[in-house]
Amino acid sequence: MPNEINDIEKAKELAIVYQKLKTEIAKVIFGQERTIEHLIIALFSNGHSLFVGVPGLAKTLLISTLAKTVDLDFKRIQFTPDLMPSDISGFELLQYNNETEKREFKFIKGPVFTNILLADEINRTPPKTQSALLQAMQEREVTIAGINYNLDYPFLVFATQNPIEHEGTYSLPEAQQDRFMFNIEVSYPNLKDEVKIVQETTIGKNVEVNSILSPEDLIEYQSLITKVPVSEVVIKYAVKIVHLTRPETSDLDCVKNFVKWGAGPRASQNLIIAAKTKALLEGRHHVSIEDINYLTYSILNHRIIINYRAKAEKIDANYIIEKILDYMRKNDE
Repeated sequence: MPNEINDIEKAKELAIVYQKLKTEIAKVIFGQERTIEHLIIALFSNGHSLFVGVPGLAKTLLISTLAKTVDLDFKRIQFTPDLMPSDISGFELLQYNNETEKREFKFIKGPVFTNILLADEINRTPPKTQSALLQAMQEREVTIAGINYNLDYPFLVFATQNPIEHEGTYSLPEAQQDRFMFNIEVSYPNLKDEVKIVQETTIGKNVEVNSILSPEDLIEYQSLITKVPVSEVVIKYAVKIVHLTRPETSDLDCVKNFVKWGAGPRASQNLIIAAKTKALLEGRHHVSIEDINYLTYSILNHRIIINYRAKAEKIDANYIIEKILDYMRKNDE
């Protein structure tokens, strides 16, 4: 009973912390409420995220601001075609040891050894270098010369990608895309928000962002989220959505006709974890089907691989998701 009472109090605290985080981020980022919400959900869900949007939408600023509010170590890598795997994970350097009077290899840690790693324009580097993040994102460790090095905890990769520029870019492998909890489409600000952006950023004003919680607090909240109960009905609903994305198990003609590969089990896991986080952030202790529906687009749109016929008919993953959710709503009634 004492543990349950403590968890309930921590859950109430988390809802308050969420509002404080949004307030601090809003000092720097104007508008983009949905993007900020998804970013904070990813943070507490311990999930990596990919931000897709045209240049100039403050994707990098948003992520670095979040790192300040949680007092996390933050590093940024500008991905370029000549970037090497060792530029990310680190390398061994042959040095002379004065004590042993011998030459010895010393491991020099790369920027991946941080709490939040911003992989800026991740698709600008070849697949060989992109793959340097695969082990780090999945297992929170890297292997150099046969030795495993644990990464700092918490560890999150937030990557950005430009959707309109394709020259000199390399598509992310499906295995790497699947490691991102969210694929967040960052849109243009509306007129009101853009006017405020111009007003506030052209007067030489320095904004100070306050730290709201410590890394230790964050880890505790991440652990709390795993304890949120989810009914079997909601779990089956989430898993059914994922199954409907797969041509071999789908009841929908649009999936059978236009989808090459559907989402895997990690998508179902991400849906439930993210929905738990959303519920707690909003002050609720239960997960609803509405939570699942709200998060489905960002969790599935990078996991549904459409075929050439779909591309020819200008059908994208979001269209498939819309049809799946329509089907689920009709059959849930």
